[in-house]
Amino acid sequence: MDAYSETNNSINNSTTTAHQDFSTTVASGSSSSTSQAVASTTPSRYENQKRRDWNTFCQYLRNHHPPLFISQCSGANVLEFLCYLDQFGKTKVHTMICPFYGHPNPPAPCPCPLRQAWGSLDALIGRLRVAYEENGGAPEVNPFGARAVKLYLREIRDLQSKARGISYEKKKRKRVASQQDI
Repeated sequence: MDAYSETNNSINNSTTTAHQDFSTTVASGSSSSTSQAVASTTPSRYENQKRRDWNTFCQYLRNHHPPLFISQCSGANVLEFLCYLDQFGKTKVHTMICPFYGHPNPPAPCPCPLRQAWGSLDALIGRLRVAYEENGGAPEVNPFGARAVKLYLREIRDLQSKARGISYEKKKRKRVASQQDI
């Protein structure tokens, strides 16, 4: 098991235990008010994922040589973190010399590396950007919003879309039909 999974599993286990303890405490109270209290205090899936991502990034900084504090973190450290996460990726990204480069469904296996998918990295950076500010960081110095990080994500998106032979197109907003169109 890799370090990223171990960190997430230990966080999940402690969260489950805490949630079970909370549930048994709440279950002993009145049933009508407790169901409302549980519904309002249970964090959403997004909040849980954001917390796990934040904890993983903080763990990465603690294990960094030399260890870093979040206040010392820069866009370069965020890029190192994203490269570190690539080793746990599950998306095959064909290199330019691969015979399957540009094929969305290659007919045979190849030795190209597995990487983190662009969409996963983009969502991760979005959650970490919010978590940074929620944990007292100033928006002006948010390392997850650094220009270098944005450029890196754009480069990864373009590289992965070309490697798969599927061009990336930004989703267009659907127009709401007005009364005149009907």
